Amino acid sequence: MQRLAIITTHPIQYNAPFFKRLAERGEIAIKVFYTWGVAVLTEKFDPGFGKSIEWDVPLLEGYEYVFVRNVSQNQGSHHFQGIDNPSLVDDINAWGATALLVYGWSLKSHLHALRYFKGKLPVYFRGDSTIIDVQSPVKKLSRFVLLSWVYRHIDTAFYTGTHNYNYYRNFLVKKERLKLMPHAVDNEFFSSDDSLHCKAAQEWRNQLGILPADIVFLFAGKLEEKKDPAILVKAFKTLISPTVHLVFAGDGPLENELKSTCEAIPNVHFVGFVNQMSMPTLYRLGDVFVLPSKGPGETWGLAINEAMASGRAIIASSKCGGAIDLVKEGENGFIFEAENSDDLSLRMKTLLATPGLINRFRKSSRERVKDFSLEHNCAILEKHMNC
Repeated sequence: MQRLAIITTHPIQYNAPFFKRLAERGEIAIKVFYTWGVAVLTEKFDPGFGKSIEWDVPLLEGYEYVFVRNVSQNQGSHHFQGIDNPSLVDDINAWGATALLVYGWSLKSHLHALRYFKGKLPVYFRGDSTIIDVQSPVKKLSRFVLLSWVYRHIDTAFYTGTHNYNYYRNFLVKKERLKLMPHAVDNEFFSSDDSLHCKAAQEWRNQLGILPADIVFLFAGKLEEKKDPAILVKAFKTLISPTVHLVFAGDGPLENELKSTCEAIPNVHFVGFVNQMSMPTLYRLGDVFVLPSKGPGETWGLAINEAMASGRAIIASSKCGGAIDLVKEGENGFIFEAENSDDLSLRMKTLLATPGLINRFRKSSRERVKDFSLEHNCAILEKHMNC
């Protein structure tokens, strides 16, 4: 049996179900080498949220893993020297890996593993970077020189979607070394127990003073500049309807400013940070999920996957890397021009003014997201390794 060593920094709620599913299927053996070290468990710091979070879903169940000793004096994934694992190569060799999958290259030990194992084992790479954000000519050139060199050390890059594919081609990765493995979430977790979650969502709406027939636009994510929640407020103000609501779920540096701005705006609700087990209910609280990000760095937007699996209509900005693949214009949602509040407002008004359109989009989302599944991705990886 093929043995895949997976290198990634720390357990996250998006990858853990994928690792567990691979192990359950039993087509290949896997072991995850977490390079941040065991300190990430005690501190419970999640770099994606910039704070300590106690996730309410298991992240270490159902698959083999190890926390590799990290000797960095300033541990973390925020800088190159933050991940320094002197034993990583020996640990992988001792396990008897027949292939390597590395998540991210811009960390000392991850890059070292890419370079060491190139030519010794098949080296696979996973990253979701894009080139949709504007960069200066000098930065473009320096990145081109560096990244075209880095990606010479991989055999296959499993790209997440259209923008990620264009990114790899921009840095001279040959087409034959690119394999589509789209970003996916645990669709079943969000789609199952629909009636139960709908009932809980209706109770939540009642607590917020939202009537059953009212329409709710939902934002779920970090309240930060990159996600541009302020533009959603600006667009919502143009709707002027007592039966339309805007719900913000999440916290972050813009929270107080947004709350202050919305004090005089009717029907805007803030529900705070929502942990993973409650997310299926949260998405059903809304009718339309909106991700208005302006970047830089919104490489995909996995919340769109989650909302689609929960059967929601979608509005996403053109700077959400995954929107071009997930949202089919006029079928399950709309894509608006990032930072253009008039365009966003127009899309919201179109949904409100067209009877039955939201429900049609919701049904289409459920069907469309089936092509973005963990099972599908497991099969892609297994077939690639076993061919």
